[in-house]
Amino acid sequence: MALLGSAAIAMWWDIAAEHKAEFEDWHSHEHLPERLAIAGFERGSRWAAADGGSGFFVLYELDDYATLTSPQYLERLNHPSPWSTQLMPHHRNMVRSQCRVVATVGGGVARAMLTVRLSPRAGAGDRLRAFLVEQAGTIAARAGTTAAHLLQTESPDVALTTEQRIRGGRDPAADWIFLASGYDLAALQALRADALSDDALAARGSDDGIQAGVYVLSHAFTPAPPAG
Repeated sequence: MALLGSAAIAMWWDIAAEHKAEFEDWHSHEHLPERLAIAGFERGSRWAAADGGSGFFVLYELDDYATLTSPQYLERLNHPSPWSTQLMPHHRNMVRSQCRVVATVGGGVARAMLTVRLSPRAGAGDRLRAFLVEQAGTIAARAGTTAAHLLQTESPDVALTTEQRIRGGRDPAADWIFLASGYDLAALQALRADALSDDALAARGSDDGIQAGVYVLSHAFTPAPPAG
């Protein structure tokens, strides 16, 4: 899928098995519609760990970086619903990155997503960025894969929100995020083992601490069209 807009929120967290069914109900029927009712939110999607584990990846695509500090969005962050207030303490190991879109290539919403979180070594940012942008172009055209995107975190300077307080404070953020989507899980796993392996990324300037996972689509949501 080509990302819709020039900014995004990328998030990862774990949900314990005893809360998973209610979490998916809440996220599908309350939280995604609530977020996508905010001006500037273009698409939201939830992805579950492909291995059946407790992890989720959630992506919100935004028309513009300014959406991250819009009064409407901040109002929702500071006035969560009772159901949100009940469930957010169960979002474990949260990573929440507010990003600019550096590159996005491809189209459609595919079945699976590889996410790679990484940071450049000092002085190697330009080389790593050029490699990942080049990879995005080639990955989108491969058999089994459909799109690839590079995001770079740029956290806006806003006060701690009520939702963050519920979760225990400011959420950790990834630095750079590379996403590859496709219809074939094996193709994404092969990509991670080869062109996007730790060794390959380190050779192009990535620092240690790379984190990657493969997820399958649970639900994608876009705003309702205007009436009339």
